[in-house]
Amino acid sequence: MRTIGNLIWLLCGGFFMGLAWWFFGLLAFISIIFIPWGRACFVLGNFSFWPFGYEAISRDELTNQTDIGTSPLGVIGNIIWFIFAGIWLAIGHILSAVACFVTIIGIPFALQHLKLAAISLAPIGKTVVTKEEAAAARYSR
Repeated sequence: MRTIGNLIWLLCGGFFMGLAWWFFGLLAFISIIFIPWGRACFVLGNFSFWPFGYEAISRDELTNQTDIGTSPLGVIGNIIWFIFAGIWLAIGHILSAVACFVTIIGIPFALQHLKLAAISLAPIGKTVVTKEEAAAARYSR
């Protein structure tokens, strides 16, 4: 079922938004100083292509350890990200969600776009894992 959902997702805006994530990732890598943001773009771009069956969670929630992305430096990184790229990706996901909400069959895809819009505002410190891994991480806390 996840495969069918992911294939329909590509037609409902997932393909174009995944490309948008990768575009911002390429821009980040070209600038050299934004390489950490570029890595996050490619991870979340892959998530944007195939979101069903996966979940984005905080790395400290997964590992029970703080790292640079989940520390105060990560907050500063997310503020910089929000200004340069996060707002634009969020707008793209929101517009895609509105287009999906028009049809009844598109509502689950619209909800996924809204989740990705929220993630796109502050992606530093997040990672993508299977839903089972995310549930196990939450259960072990």
